[in-house]
Parts: sequence; structure tokens; C-alpha cells
Amino acid sequence: METIPLIKNILLLDSEGKRVAVKYYSDDWPTNSAKLAFEKAIFTKTQKTNARTEAEIAMFENHIVVYKFIQDLHFFVTGGDNENELILATVLQAFFDAVALLLRNNLDKMTALENLDLILLCLDEIVDGGNILDNEASIIAAKVASNGGDNAASLSEQTISQALATAREHLTRSLLK
Repeated sequence: METIPLIKNILLLDSEGKRVAVKYYSDDWPTNSAKLAFEKAIFTKTQKTNARTEAEIAMFENHIVVYKFIQDLHFFVTGGDNENELILATVLQAFFDAVALLLRNNLDKMTALENLDLILLCLDEIVDGGNILDNEASIIAAKVASNGGDNAASLSEQTISQALATAREHLTRSLLK
């Protein structure tokens, strides 16, 4: 009988192996120190590889880790040793692409930290409790952007007619409630 693929964790580390955004979905690492030790160990094992153009796969402590680097950010997705690597790679690519869309391809540590709320929402849209919810980057980014509370910035980027149409739509929705 086939089982639903489960994600153990998703990590976004900087070029020194420090946390930018992490989310754990299993109890394989029960304490914060165990999580930090895993992050340090996985970073140390993978830092010398060239995973800049496409994702790489590694086996580490009975876990399959799929990872990719861009500038000073290191993206990791971990699954159990019996998980399908292609599914883990799809989750990694969805996370990577959604973050790239949300940050307008400005993928560096400073921009990521400034938009940490969007990255954490992105993680929540991709995986919940270890179960994969979505793997389509454009849909994930659209959901995060609509929930991100960045309405002031989006209104400033609209033309007058678009802003009026948005205001009319909001007024109609509030009257229909």
C-alpha cells in the first residue's frame, strides 16, 4: 500500500549555515539543540557541492535531503529514507520558485530577512504537518501575496482606474456581507 509522502523539514539557511527560515514537521529532532545540530551538519556536508544550477540529492542520517543554492541562500527539503526524491525535489523547486516570485528574483539574505513573513507564509502554503498541500509556485505566491497584508504597497503600484476598480470591489463585498 502506498503512503502519502511526508516532508520532515524545510530549511532556508544563509551562506554561513545560520537560520533564515526553518520549519520542522516531525519529531525526529525533539529539541532545539538537535535541530541546530542537524542544520549545522547538513550545511557542512553540502557546502562544498555545486548545487547552484539544479537541485542535488544527498542521503544524510537516514534522511533524503534535496537542496539548492542561490547567492547566499541555501534551500533544503528533507524527507524520510523511503520518500521519493522527485517529490522532494518538486517541493524544493516550488519553494524556491515561490520565494523568487515573491522577492522579485532578488534572492539574497537581506531581502529574505526583510520579507521573512512572506517566506514563512510560503512554507505554510506548501506543507502543513508534513503533508504536501501545493507545488505550483505561481499559485503559492499568489496566495501568499493576497494574505501578506501588503495592500498599501500594491495599491501604490496600481493605476487610478485599477485602484478605483479595487475600491469598488471592496465596497461591493462589504455591502453584500
